[in-house]
Amino acid sequence: MALDFLAGCAGGVAGVLVGHPFDTVKVRLQVQSSEKPQYRGTLHCFQSIIKQESVLGLYKGLGSPLMGLTFINALVFGVQGNTLRALGRDSPLNQFVAGAAAGAIQSLVCCPVELVKTRLQVQEAGPGRAYRGSLDCLAQIYWREGLRGLQRGVGSTLLRETPSFGVYFLSYDLLTRALCCEPGGPLLVPKLLLAGGTAGILSWLSTYPVDVVKSRLQADGLRGPPRYRGMLDCARQSYRAEGWRVFTRGLASTLLRAFPVNAATFATVTVVLGWARPQGEGVAALAQSSSL
Repeated sequence: MALDFLAGCAGGVAGVLVGHPFDTVKVRLQVQSSEKPQYRGTLHCFQSIIKQESVLGLYKGLGSPLMGLTFINALVFGVQGNTLRALGRDSPLNQFVAGAAAGAIQSLVCCPVELVKTRLQVQEAGPGRAYRGSLDCLAQIYWREGLRGLQRGVGSTLLRETPSFGVYFLSYDLLTRALCCEPGGPLLVPKLLLAGGTAGILSWLSTYPVDVVKSRLQADGLRGPPRYRGMLDCARQSYRAEGWRVFTRGLASTLLRAFPVNAATFATVTVVLGWARPQGEGVAALAQSSSL
């Protein structure tokens, strides 16, 4: 239904504005050179960006997710809500299936948006920068590599999004049920924030190594000739060069970002659905038909 898409759009805006600085730090840590690392960790990366590029440096590439991820979030919640209704019963298994379906469908849209965001977050500040902004980056990739270039990393994006969104909606559903003292009881905004934030953390933990590979593939070639032939080659080279810890690089900033972003997203979505149709259906059965 249209309300699912509208609520998802509002949740997407809230999530992007809250989480983009953390995402910038995550990407910088994921793609930095192991031989000459620029940052010692999450806090040092935050401090360095602010010192060298001001607070605005943390919002590099904001245009792409603000335009794209807002629509993507609307797509995710719209597909999830309609898939759940099509399955006919609100159960934990159906929550996972509906979430996985939403993750798979939005991957094709998400991939070019994250490609542009990653390129802008990684490029150096100053007059010699490769891209002037989101649209310029999108245009340059298209003219140099065509439509195929815009889908760089689509395999790893699909592999990340499909199970992680299943975990995302399943964990939110289970948490909202657990936080209700009795069936149909009230689930207030603080509990929505807790459930949404925890669901976000669990979904990232379920597929984080794949996200590291995706970021490396999408940043590949920006600072020299391309190094990777594909997803498996990227994973092999990264493991050989840096060991298993490479697949946890940037995890701290990701989890710091995951809680407030997804808390804001799910709370906004559920509140919007609650205002629009207090007796209707929605995300996690409209938070168990809670009174907001």
